[in-house]
Amino acid sequence: MKAVVISGPGDVDVLEVRDIPAPSPGPEDLLVRVRAAALNRADLLQRRGGYPQPGGTNGPEVPGLEFAGEVIEMGSRVQGFALGDRVMGLLAGGGQAEQVVTHYRLATKVPANLSWVEAGGTPEVYITAHDALRQCDFTAGESALIHAVGSGVGIAAIQIAKMMGASLVVGTAGSDEKLDKARALGLDLAINYRTQPDFAAEALHFTRERGVDVILDVIGADYWERNMRALAPKGRMILVGTMSGATTQANLGVFLQKRAQVRGTVLRARPIEEKAEATRAFEKSVLPHIANGRIKVIVDRVFPLAEVAEAHRYMASNANFGKIVLEL
Repeated sequence: MKAVVISGPGDVDVLEVRDIPAPSPGPEDLLVRVRAAALNRADLLQRRGGYPQPGGTNGPEVPGLEFAGEVIEMGSRVQGFALGDRVMGLLAGGGQAEQVVTHYRLATKVPANLSWVEAGGTPEVYITAHDALRQCDFTAGESALIHAVGSGVGIAAIQIAKMMGASLVVGTAGSDEKLDKARALGLDLAINYRTQPDFAAEALHFTRERGVDVILDVIGADYWERNMRALAPKGRMILVGTMSGATTQANLGVFLQKRAQVRGTVLRARPIEEKAEATRAFEKSVLPHIANGRIKVIVDRVFPLAEVAEAHRYMASNANFGKIVLEL
């Protein structure tokens, strides 16, 4: 089968599309013929050698954290699926290939209204965003600040927060065009960090100095101090990424004064039981809204597998609003 292979750490020239052996399913696995697999920031980090696959690899290093395709073979203990089912799901790696093996509890059926490309860009970001808001005990009537609202996670988080009953969703992005598109998805207060760098002051002004209840942050170090100022008393912040770095100085007094909570989260390296639970929660609470069109899957650009290097370049440019998807 054809697959994207990382030949070694480096720039996009280390990405190769070549033939590798096809995988074989275990007793609780699905073998899936992949039709679409989205690109994620983790793939760029993995290509540079900064995000190794959990447990290493026994063969060629194939990136890809999510997929969509049809079931072509099943293990003897698989429940709830049949040959030919359209499925999508999470992977620790290997998604950018013509065939993948996944544990059946990490897969979910694709709603009829989603194309292959849309389905391929759904699992990682919608499960991540939903799981992050759940970890923060986000409830109806609360407010949220979501950074990078043009990213896949940001787009998902806006819509899921609104679905969960958010009273206010504040978001940041680096262009007015992205913010206008985010408003159409439910964003209430749009902050362009290039022209309004003190997003904390904007959020405090809009909330009459109270601050926001929950912050979902993918930026990390550069936003730490402003995030702390933007939090309401008893506010909660969850770190989903560290695009600006992971090391910063912290004023611990803020935690005492605001009785704030900060936690970090990852999805890829978690035990299968936790990932399966997050998948089932998404399937129950979010997927029906995707199926009826209330929550939209936004795809920015589609690349054929052979143009994976160009897809990496495009993601690195930060020009996208929504998912970048490889079509197989």
